[in-house]
Amino acid sequence: MAQVDDGLAAISGAPTPNGDEHATTPPELPIKGKGRRRLLRGLQRISSSPSLNNLRRSRSVGSPYNNRSTLSCVSLAAAGPPQTPPGARSSTPQPSPLGLPSAPPSIPPTPADEFPFHDSIGAVRRVEHGASTSYPATAPLPGDLRSSKLDGQTRGRSASKAIQPKPKFPFWEKMPHEICVHIFSYLKPKELIQSSRVSKSFYKFCHDGQLWTSFDASEFYQEIPAESLARIIVAAGPFIKDLNLRGCVQVEHYKRTEVIVKACKNLINATLEGCRNFQKNTLHSLLKSNEKLVHLNLTGLAAVSNTSCKIIAESCPQLETFNVSWCEKVEARGIKAIIDSCIKLRDLRAGEVCGFDNVAAAESIFKTNNLERLVLCGCVELTDEALKVMMHGIDPEIDILTDRPVVPPRKLRHLDLSRCNRLSSAGVKAIGHVTPDLEGLQLSGCKALTDAALEPILASTPRLTHLELEDLEDITNSLLSEHLAKAPCAATLEHLSLSYCENVGDVGMLPVMQKCVRLRTVDMDNTRVSDLVLAEAASMVTKRSQRSVNADIRPQVTLQLVVYDCQNVTWTGIREVLFRNAQIRPAAGQPSRVTYPTEIIGLKCFYGFQMTVDEHQKRLLRGDLSSASRLERKWADYMQASEEADVGGAGYRRRRRRAREAQALHLNEEDGGIVGRRRARTMGACSVM
Repeated sequence: MAQVDDGLAAISGAPTPNGDEHATTPPELPIKGKGRRRLLRGLQRISSSPSLNNLRRSRSVGSPYNNRSTLSCVSLAAAGPPQTPPGARSSTPQPSPLGLPSAPPSIPPTPADEFPFHDSIGAVRRVEHGASTSYPATAPLPGDLRSSKLDGQTRGRSASKAIQPKPKFPFWEKMPHEICVHIFSYLKPKELIQSSRVSKSFYKFCHDGQLWTSFDASEFYQEIPAESLARIIVAAGPFIKDLNLRGCVQVEHYKRTEVIVKACKNLINATLEGCRNFQKNTLHSLLKSNEKLVHLNLTGLAAVSNTSCKIIAESCPQLETFNVSWCEKVEARGIKAIIDSCIKLRDLRAGEVCGFDNVAAAESIFKTNNLERLVLCGCVELTDEALKVMMHGIDPEIDILTDRPVVPPRKLRHLDLSRCNRLSSAGVKAIGHVTPDLEGLQLSGCKALTDAALEPILASTPRLTHLELEDLEDITNSLLSEHLAKAPCAATLEHLSLSYCENVGDVGMLPVMQKCVRLRTVDMDNTRVSDLVLAEAASMVTKRSQRSVNADIRPQVTLQLVVYDCQNVTWTGIREVLFRNAQIRPAAGQPSRVTYPTEIIGLKCFYGFQMTVDEHQKRLLRGDLSSASRLERKWADYMQASEEADVGGAGYRRRRRRAREAQALHLNEEDGGIVGRRRARTMGACSVM
């Protein structure tokens, strides 16, 4: 190999290993220029091929240098210094200066000086023979991009100064107090209590009296601690105008009640219902310190007595509403002091208060003539004489022609005399012709009343909307058909209760259903009404309702019927109501268009039918009329099959009679103006049997 190298060197004119640069080519060898260069180029390509074995593309394409010209191994070899003599080569593979894999040991590696590094400007940097041959795997960072440690510290300080965050804006400190309070007013009481723990400023806002002018603890008293409740009342006491502590057991402790009483001085509305442990002295202090009271509710308080009523009469001249129902220590003479002193009193509720047989208290009620609501339910000592004095006064002047007392009309709008067992028809009759503005009358439980007691009342109350006659055993069908159906209040009546009036049946209720077209609730449980009344009620609702041509409009329950425990009500009447509720009828004058119901009837009936009725109503309210109709048909088929399976006996004959009556009513519907009746009814089979 040494001889070959020497020969190559001699051919190419390169210096010999001995360092003689002036050696010349022997004269016996001819000089051929082109052939020599081709041979040198081929040998150089062969010698450098192992180090470029793994390259996938040309170095001119993947060159990391900034020179656009193509740089090949041959050009590097041609431009570089003379090759290293064979003796100086090492048999150990040397690392490639460009990070390329080294050649195998069997093939001599390419000399390191064949691939000189390029600097940052693209010039070729030659490597001397004495220099080290270990090069880094990557090119170094240019000098202009390098920075010293001092420069880095300076640059870091300037950057930290540039991105330093601005101080936070003190929103709650800079915002006006009124705006902050308005923001907190959108929070619920429980949320205000939770927010007060955030900071001292939040605590101040949450306990601001402007947020608690109306303090209704009945809605949230179970969600906040007792101490927080008392603390709020103390902080906002001068601002509180409406105080409702109904059922609030947290304030039953005497210490908390004393704190509340000392704080609240400007109450207008006060409700202390259910605060059973209110002490007498505490209650009296509250009444004395609030002279602006307009509405006062002391229902069920054991601390209320006649003395309390006297204090109210002296300290609360602006009182308009007063409720002392179920206060065992209060008597009619205590209420008399309030009626005489509080001339603005309009609403008096004294349920189950004793002593109303006192004629003096009744005379005070007559003289004031400002009461619009008088509730005396459960006052078992109320007598006919006291009631007459309330309505007519003592020794009124009697009209000779009408035989009626000549007295100013009463301003009563609501009168509740329920469970006053000592009242009779003679006393209740006095209500008639002196209460023209009466809208609600409750006489439930006065079992001694007859038709004579109600006839003058119905004839002289054109604005009557609520009438409760529950458990009046002596009421007959004549009162309903001849007086109520023909009374001036028939067009305005909305609520009628006849529960446990066992003498009332179809004869009395059918005219009522025909004339009282604005009824919303009718209680007829434990009466003698039958399926005919249900059918008439369904017809009445159909006539008064405005049907819609829009299928998306969902119907509303506008009439609630209570007919459980009625022996004459069967599944036939229940089905009639269900059918009318889901009936789709053709439009008047336009057979091609159909109308949908907007009003339906709600039923409370026999518990065996109630599940079907509830499911049917649920489907109607969500607008699924076809599904409701399908349920009604399947239920009717089931009920008919059940009856056919249990034939024979008096019950079967009774069911047949009711079915015939219902069928007769259905056949006469066209005379009442109802068209489009479905003929394919399962009841048609009853006429053949």
